Amino acid sequence: NLAARFRALVPPRQRSKMLVRLIEKEIAEKENELYACAKAVEKDEALTKEMEDWEITLQDGLENETR
Repeated sequence: NLAARFRALVPPRQRSKMLVRLIEKEIAEKENELYACAKAVEKDEALTKEMEDWEITLQDGLENETR
């Protein structure tokens, strides 16, 4: 059991600090992955062109939809 191992190995007054460090590390890694993904999307010229093409049609026909 993970909780039992944690309690056995980490002294009571250090548990919260350890959890905070582990969570911060994991969040930083996820943020770095997301940033790298966003940078890759920015560099994808074909995707950028396609997104521009879609933005042109974003409001097509909506003015006739109001009631």
